[in-house]
Amino acid sequence: MTIRYESRVAVDAITAIDMHVHVEVDGGGHKSMPEDLFEASAAYFKSAERTPSIDRIAQVYREANMAAVLFTVDARTALGHEPNSIEDLVAGAARNSDVLIPFGSVDPRTGEDALKGARYQTSELGVRGFKFHPSLQGFDPSSQEFYPLWAALEELGLPAIFHTGQNGMGAGLPGGRGIKLRYSNPMLLDDVAADFPGLTIIMAHPSVPWQDEANSIATHKANVYIDLSGWSPKYFPASLVKMSNSVLSHKVLFGTDYPLITPEKWLAAFAELPLKDEVRGLILKDNAVKVLGLVGT
Repeated sequence: MTIRYESRVAVDAITAIDMHVHVEVDGGGHKSMPEDLFEASAAYFKSAERTPSIDRIAQVYREANMAAVLFTVDARTALGHEPNSIEDLVAGAARNSDVLIPFGSVDPRTGEDALKGARYQTSELGVRGFKFHPSLQGFDPSSQEFYPLWAALEELGLPAIFHTGQNGMGAGLPGGRGIKLRYSNPMLLDDVAADFPGLTIIMAHPSVPWQDEANSIATHKANVYIDLSGWSPKYFPASLVKMSNSVLSHKVLFGTDYPLITPEKWLAAFAELPLKDEVRGLILKDNAVKVLGLVGT
């Protein structure tokens, strides 16, 4: 039986919303990537608890009085195997709907199947957005080939998170395991944002080595945001911190990349940044409430 997600997140009761949390295994213990990529990523981030279950993730965020956006990545064409089950991910989020918010994912390289998948995951499963990783999935998001997918997401009215910048995937492997960094240049998303103004785009991570480009896009395009996941705040580029405190204060979102970085460690470093108190609240929760279309309860 298909389980449809319905949110029970009590917005007024939580302190933060983590916009970037990964599920690396499904109910069958299936990793979402080959072993060498998985190990390279773990070594890059030096993470400890690398494959928590969905229920364990929910426990972490429930105990921290936070909510979290949960997703996997469908890279079946590039990786040559089926992705983690979106149905299982949604079912796990549904039984923990007080703290978890599921995003879907489709492989843009599957053409019409990606369109059907996006509509199915939205209408039947109730996902609240979509996750893409252009470098891992091996595609240029600005290519006209993928415009029908962006048009469909714009019509569905759901946000899309795109990995940008450096990759832990393939880091240190010969040829980076074939993963091409240029697909994660945020300038490729500027085309998408311009041509689909009704599509909310979230550029995931500080976009090093293209941080100035990301800052500029988020400043210029009302429909583009930045999530701060994947880096400890103590390593954020100075320009990102400065602009988050001013012109980008309503465009920046809390995100950890858990289980690669824990909320506890991220927040401890975030507390040391020279940010205004009112900006901290926007980054940690209020901006995400707007992007996700949540209602205070």
